[in-house]
Amino acid sequence: MSSGWFTDACIGALICATLIVAIRCWMEKRNMLPLPPGPRPFPIIGNVRGIDISAPWLTYTEWGKRYGDIVYSHFFDQEFIVINSEKVAIELLEKRSYNYSDRPNLPTTPLFGLDFSTVLMAYGVRWRRQRRIFHQAFREKAALTYRPMQQRKAQQFISGILDTPEEFLNHVHVYASSIIMSAIYDHETELHNDPLVEAVGKTLKLALEELRPEVAVFIKTFRILLRLPSWIPGMSIKKKGARSQELIRGWMNDPFQRVLTTMADGTARPSVVSNALRRIDGKDPSGEITQAIKETAAAAFGAASETTASVLQVFILAMVLFPEVQIKAHVLIDAVIGGSRLPTFEDRSSLQYIDAILRETLRWRPILPLSMPHASVNSDVCEGYYIPKGATVMPNVWAMTQNEHKYPNPSQFLPERFLNADGSLNEDTVDVTFGFGRRSCVGRHFADASLWIAMSGLLARFMFSKQSDSNGKVVDFEPQWSTGVAIHPLPFPFTISPRLSK
Repeated sequence: MSSGWFTDACIGALICATLIVAIRCWMEKRNMLPLPPGPRPFPIIGNVRGIDISAPWLTYTEWGKRYGDIVYSHFFDQEFIVINSEKVAIELLEKRSYNYSDRPNLPTTPLFGLDFSTVLMAYGVRWRRQRRIFHQAFREKAALTYRPMQQRKAQQFISGILDTPEEFLNHVHVYASSIIMSAIYDHETELHNDPLVEAVGKTLKLALEELRPEVAVFIKTFRILLRLPSWIPGMSIKKKGARSQELIRGWMNDPFQRVLTTMADGTARPSVVSNALRRIDGKDPSGEITQAIKETAAAAFGAASETTASVLQVFILAMVLFPEVQIKAHVLIDAVIGGSRLPTFEDRSSLQYIDAILRETLRWRPILPLSMPHASVNSDVCEGYYIPKGATVMPNVWAMTQNEHKYPNPSQFLPERFLNADGSLNEDTVDVTFGFGRRSCVGRHFADASLWIAMSGLLARFMFSKQSDSNGKVVDFEPQWSTGVAIHPLPFPFTISPRLSK
């Protein structure tokens, strides 16, 4: 028996063993189950044909009608699972949150300096530390402590619009920012040109479009692009990222330092930051918790100011397009509180139609149509389909809130969807718009109160209607929307008319 034969046999055995292991791993990975159905991909690049880049949730909703509640696609080497039903979203993202609480590792997040954000960071020790701080400050019981401030800010909001209605959009942004800034830093924002408000607005404008998973995956696949200079055509994203990082350093550090200064001189009033710092006084030698407090505060400011302002813009658009809703609200408000004062939180139980308007605003045009993407930690199986490890899982909130079986005539603004026959609120709180599982919005109770007190005040004091031209003819318009992870209506023509007190 020759040594050559033995060597060849060993090589052959090794090749066979390698093939067996590879086949076994492949079978284990696929679990002999099919991937969810989806559109036929192009070679290499994947499923990009026909996607509406400005509003991909519309394409994914059409895919859902064709392929079902769970749709598979891939873009280069990144696999995507699109969830088009509330049932599947709850099954995976709520009941199996242990496997779906991570975020995709997207290079655009650190590129724009947003890897500090609780909303975007990976699931782990750092995230849990920030989440605890959020929970202590904004859990349901804690949220009640902010109501006097929220009511005061709403009154200032209404007064500002009465004085300068032509600056309505500025008043909306100032209100949204001032409420969260007051809660977090005890900081009073300026009515015009507040540097912190402007910095956050500029940062989000730079980042939101580029944080879309489709954009991020392209950069992830071709990371070499990030080594190219920003002056090369198509590489403006690097310039935007550098500017975003510069702005973030300002609005993360400046208000936090201001709180440290007031605490040192004994003039600090209660706020999320000062309360959290007092709890760890002398118990943070490494500085990790202090840094977590700083990052959590900045993340809350950025997220809350943008979302509150966007929802209020959707609300005004709905009032302009569906005047019968605000007329009904006016009748109710006048009957309950008259015209001599603004609604308060004590009136809320008697103004449940306003709650229904709030819920319908969240449903009618969700400002996060694809929520925020999750990532599967391990492979999984759902409804007989294989879900790969590391897949980006996108809950299509748009498809869920436009579900014709749950919400007939979904394009219509009908607050009555959320009322029982006796006028009381039903149990549908549109939870899907606040995220899922361990990544759901901790600040939803704070946000709910901020929106309700603003909406009720606006309805009590104003009538919103379409503009008329010089001949008195009503000017119709088709609403246009921003693009990106979060959306809002672009400026549209409307008229604000003060309502006369009775």
